[in-house]
Amino acid sequence: MAAFEKNVEATIPALRRYARALTRDSEIADNLVERTLVRALRSKHLFNGGVVRDRLYAILTNLNHDRISSLARPPTLSPLEGNDSPDVMGSDAGGRDIERALSGLVEDQRNAFLLVVLEGLTYREVAEVQGVPISTVTTRLARARDAIKNALEDGGRAMEEMKFMKE
Repeated sequence: MAAFEKNVEATIPALRRYARALTRDSEIADNLVERTLVRALRSKHLFNGGVVRDRLYAILTNLNHDRISSLARPPTLSPLEGNDSPDVMGSDAGGRDIERALSGLVEDQRNAFLLVVLEGLTYREVAEVQGVPISTVTTRLARARDAIKNALEDGGRAMEEMKFMKE
């Protein structure tokens, strides 16, 4: 197997994790990963020895953006698994709060946040994936962190008010 294919294969678990975090739907996530891999393998001649992982994240991010843009309205994010009943306490309840906070972020902020926190990319790598300057990534991350912090501190009331204002 060529080096390119080995690099692509090694990146698949991270792509699946990132796609699931973006979509909160394992079926859609798997479809995005598959489309990403097909696109990468069809155009492997364009990679020219570059960093495969960053390019794959960029392809997946763009495919997800296109998917969302094609919908009449933004998708409703739901947890992959778990119980949403109010009597669940402990770490499960905190996880749902974080999911709600993430779902309230603007797409570019959520993508940047997930790439840094979940996938461990550097700001420079995120800038390359998103095709923006590092200063834009820094701003997106700062706004995402502030929004998440505020949402967690006030129990999500600010996020609900923001959603109401958007409608």
